[in-house]
Amino acid sequence: MLREIDIPPLWLALFAAMAWSIGQAVPIVFTLDRLFGGALIGMGLVLMAVAAGQMVLHHTTFIPRRDPSDLVTSGAFALTRNPIYLGDALVLTGLCLWWNAAFALPLVPAFMWLITVRFIIGEEARIGAHFGAQFHEYRAQVRRWL
Repeated sequence: MLREIDIPPLWLALFAAMAWSIGQAVPIVFTLDRLFGGALIGMGLVLMAVAAGQMVLHHTTFIPRRDPSDLVTSGAFALTRNPIYLGDALVLTGLCLWWNAAFALPLVPAFMWLITVRFIIGEEARIGAHFGAQFHEYRAQVRRWL
């Protein structure tokens, strides 16, 4: 049961809740925080939607811990091996700025580390087992995050 709810959106929500709490407790207001925060949130959501759309078009899953049926290497996946997770990190960064939670910004690399350990390492092992040399070549050319 816990494995079914251990999904990246839940972790993003938990980290966002921590960021919001920090912003409420110790707000730091910058002149353009809403502008930059909103832009990052928008970029993250677009990146996630584009990547998920590409995966749907390739008839492969974007659900963590499920076996992929195709290796997507073009579009958003040519920029980063994990565009949906990168989108999550952009959204979290944007929320920190939007909520005047500059002190919460260290949560972003902590979130990225957690996602890497809980999801990405296992996903890449599974993808490597399915696609062998094709994935290893892709991995050598495209960075995990950016």
